[in-house]
Amino acid sequence: MQEPEQDGRPLRAYADPAYRPLCATLAEVRANIDRLDDEIVALLAQRAMYVKDAARFKKDAYQVSAPARQAEVFAKVRALATRHNQGFEGLEDVVEAGYRALVAAFIAAEQTYHDKMTSLEDGDV
Repeated sequence: MQEPEQDGRPLRAYADPAYRPLCATLAEVRANIDRLDDEIVALLAQRAMYVKDAARFKKDAYQVSAPARQAEVFAKVRALATRHNQGFEGLEDVVEAGYRALVAAFIAAEQTYHDKMTSLEDGDV
């Protein structure tokens, strides 16, 4: 098998008459995905710093994993996916699966930070 042509014409069409193509070529599609990936990674880098900061407020591994907060986040991102969906069937499932992987990785990193921290005595800041 070979990769599809970057600048070739579309080889398939959606049956849905409401669908409106976003790009004229696969190269254009990929350029837009790359642009969005840059923005997404920049936002994830910001999120990472808040995850790192959160470790300061937790006393043990259970609090780092925060199962109730995880459930809240997964429900919230599913709702956000529904709100922002522009016609991608199953977007909620894709977003939740992505967030489950993301949260698991962030929890592992936060636990590492937590383990390296020192406890503060009452009154310390």
